[in-house]
Amino acid sequence: MSDPPVRGVDVGPDTRCGHYHTDRDVVAFKFACCETYFPCYRCHEEIVDHDAVPWPRARFDEPSVLCGVCRSEFPVPAYLEADYCCPSCDAAFNPGCAAHADLYFETEE
Repeated sequence: MSDPPVRGVDVGPDTRCGHYHTDRDVVAFKFACCETYFPCYRCHEEIVDHDAVPWPRARFDEPSVLCGVCRSEFPVPAYLEADYCCPSCDAAFNPGCAAHADLYFETEE
């Protein structure tokens, strides 16, 4: 099985992009509008011609987060419970992504 594609601006092998490229920027999020992984919301804005639709709470049991290091996919709750590291390989994720969480998945109102 091949790795899911990640679209974006200057996306590297670990899913870093032209917007976010620190050692911890190794996570990609699937958007419900296009069922496609992007490293960040800014990549989605630049690459596609439609509005972003965050991953819906009703689908939180489906894989929608991708680790750029080990390429594991997991659902939003596993990402949220993992304390900014990959639940599969323990790679560190950027805690700054929390500032944009509502752009990636439906958050509680």
